[in-house]
Amino acid sequence: MTGTTWPTSNNRSPRPLRTGVGGALLLALLALLGPLAACSSDASSGSSGSGGAVRRPPVDAAFDYQLGGAYPPPSKVRAVSRDRAAEPAPGRYNICYVNAFQVQPGKATARWWQREHPDLILRDGQGRTVVDEDWREPLLDISTRAKRAALANIVGKWIGGCAEAGFDAVEPDNLDSYERSKGLLTADDAAAFARLLARRAHDEGLAIAQKNTTDLLERRRTIGFDFAVTEECARYEECPAFASAYDGRVFDIEYETKDFTTACRSWGQKLSVTLRDRDVRPAGEDGHVYRHC
Repeated sequence: MTGTTWPTSNNRSPRPLRTGVGGALLLALLALLGPLAACSSDASSGSSGSGGAVRRPPVDAAFDYQLGGAYPPPSKVRAVSRDRAAEPAPGRYNICYVNAFQVQPGKATARWWQREHPDLILRDGQGRTVVDEDWREPLLDISTRAKRAALANIVGKWIGGCAEAGFDAVEPDNLDSYERSKGLLTADDAAAFARLLARRAHDEGLAIAQKNTTDLLERRRTIGFDFAVTEECARYEECPAFASAYDGRVFDIEYETKDFTTACRSWGQKLSVTLRDRDVRPAGEDGHVYRHC
């Protein structure tokens, strides 16, 4: 943007381990809740689903997860996720990765936030920055309506950039950052902020993905999520819950061959299941792994 230097996304590997609610438990909860879900306190109107200009991804399309660097996808691939700093893959359904709930690693990015928006970084009672220890990423402070609105303006510009670049959808990561906030953030905060991002994405003509976080599945409609991107839903027994919630519009990435085999055997006919190396290396680099059911 004119007169402003915006921090760029950095390529990152997946979180090594995460906790999640078992798929069977979530499936039962979804069945009980049906279409009911908690409402956001930030907005009482606006789209809670895809609008006319929003194109949801196809069901069970071969998918490639290219966060570690863009490369020409295999010919069978029909959907690709890339960092927002990358260009979309021609002729594919393109998903734009945005780290929406945390600060990307790197001194330059951290300095930008500290200089431009120090009040939007989450701090504890002693004023210390709250950090995701796995990635050394400071958490963004989504604890109040005013701060969520300010952050939605910043992240919204990135989402707008995804649309301008020609992406079809956006994937806001770290929806579950409240679990690493030392009790300073709640699931309600995350849902309220995600709703603002969904509204912006739909206004830009983009579909929006729920990234992991089974705890918020029952709120998917009021937030406005259109599909899901999951990591290791087979490992954490979450595939049934996501499959039910999104009617098969789920892109699952597994990082262990045994989990990939399980996912393909149980869900390969309904979900798009991909095996990637944990560093999501580009094709041609040592250690690159890509398979699809």
